[in-house]
Amino acid sequence: MRKSWVARVASVVLSAGFAFSAHAQQEIKIGVLYPLTGPGASVGAELRSALELAADIINNGAPGIAQLPFSAGKGLPNLKGAKIKLVFADHQANPQTGATEAERLITQEKVVALVGAYNSAVTATASQIAERAGIPFLNPESSSASLTARNFKWFFRTTPHDDLFVNNAFEFLKELEARKGIKAGVVASLNENGLWGTETTKLQAKLALEYKQNLAKQIVYPAKTTQLTSEVQTLKAANPNLVLQSSYTADAILSMKTYKELGFSPDMILANNAGFTDTDFIKTLGKDAEYVITREVWALDLANRNPLIKQVNDLFNSRYKINFTGNSSRTFTGMMVMADAINRAGSTEPEAIRKALVATDIAGNKLIMPWKGVKFDATGQNTLGQGILVQIIDGKYNTVWPFNMASREVTWPMPKWDQRK
Repeated sequence: MRKSWVARVASVVLSAGFAFSAHAQQEIKIGVLYPLTGPGASVGAELRSALELAADIINNGAPGIAQLPFSAGKGLPNLKGAKIKLVFADHQANPQTGATEAERLITQEKVVALVGAYNSAVTATASQIAERAGIPFLNPESSSASLTARNFKWFFRTTPHDDLFVNNAFEFLKELEARKGIKAGVVASLNENGLWGTETTKLQAKLALEYKQNLAKQIVYPAKTTQLTSEVQTLKAANPNLVLQSSYTADAILSMKTYKELGFSPDMILANNAGFTDTDFIKTLGKDAEYVITREVWALDLANRNPLIKQVNDLFNSRYKINFTGNSSRTFTGMMVMADAINRAGSTEPEAIRKALVATDIAGNKLIMPWKGVKFDATGQNTLGQGILVQIIDGKYNTVWPFNMASREVTWPMPKWDQRK
């Protein structure tokens, strides 16, 4: 009898304890899909750091940065202080792996939402899994325009997409000629052949006609290639003044090394972000990275307009010994937007989170991005984002466009390889 009574009491205590913990600081599991190994591992590591910083701020606070949402560090107030738990998955820049990992996160890890996946081709497959499962998927970085043209109900993207970014490049060229008398001349493009690069190639061809730019040659190369000799020889033969380029990290670095080896030296390389803004780009190439212009969404020199940029970057740098990039700053922002939606939902039910995402309206002064804010349209696209262009000078990314936001003048043309100090 005594044993039975003790067992019953223990059962009641355990049940009460479970009930208490469930109502106290529960963990909210968010699945995050990024390239943590393989050719995208370097950028994946930075994105992971950005996610971990965002979760730590939400859970434990960021003293002295009151303007940043959740900086008080009390978890999600509307869920009784619930803490964010990130569940990482490595998609290795492989679309099929991304889909498989998305399914695992949903069915086995029981995440309430997904954030990812950097590579547009992986975002496409992984978000299809989330759509079928009825799980919110927030994409902070992938820029293929088609991602928000699929009539998906559960997909949301905070970054602007390539329709804006590629337009920015041509608008810059137009203003460069009008304001500074610098003409682009003969233009060629070199893009990877994944979803992102393929869509960019088509858009560049369309906009070149509209903006009356002489796009003489378009070259695509296999994603994850280990050599670009033939492509660069073809580029060199076309003799362009300007190269428009869309490459991930390994091939962005490889292309620059190949340009130098083969003596290909155009007036300018105007890149479409990705590998050209990865920390490893400047770290690996050193002075050979100088003078490249790339589209961006973030730059540290914009802190004079928004002090929050420097405050949060200082926190990031003190912890990881690197500065934010356009990639990692967008990932950080994406996680903060997802946490904001879950908190406003006051629930971990997918439909409640989805409705909260639909109703998102975050002011620009609460972001570390130079955006007007975050507000989604009917396709799930943030309508308040914008792009900038930066140029690498003295090992740093300097804002050069829009001209009214520029921290320094554009250097054009790039010095030839043998003229660089």
